[in-house]
Parts: sequence; structure tokens; C-alpha cells
Amino acid sequence: MDFLWSLFSQQSRHRHYARLDSQGVCLSFRHCASAPEGHDWVEIHEAKLSWLHQPLPATARVNARPRAITARQLLSI
Repeated sequence: MDFLWSLFSQQSRHRHYARLDSQGVCLSFRHCASAPEGHDWVEIHEAKLSWLHQPLPATARVNARPRAITARQLLSI
């Protein structure tokens, strides 16, 4: 029964982030709903412990997502 309720409940929109140093080496991970403050955080698809203290693979990064069109933007067209 819990499975059925989970289908209709809102899912949390948590995303994965990695903190990189100036050479692109992964220093830490964060899993949160909003982007962490600071310019050294990048969004990634998943957090793998094997990436810690290693250069972050280019395939790990999430491409910039297009922003959803809001109702106000639709009405202004």
C-alpha cells in the first residue's frame, strides 16, 4: 500500500553537487534541493566515492537544464 501512496506523493527534488578545487579535483559531495552557495560547486548526475580526491570526469557533470516556461511568460507572448 505504501508503494501506491508513493506514486501520488510529491517527490523531493534533491540533486547531487560536487565541490571542485582550481584543478578540477573533487573535494566533497552534497545532496540537496537547492544549489550550494559558492562558485566551486557543480551539479553532477550521481556521487561516486571513487571520484573523491580525483579529477572529476567530464561525463559526470549535468548539462545546464533549460528553465521551464512559467504561466506569466506564456501570457506575455
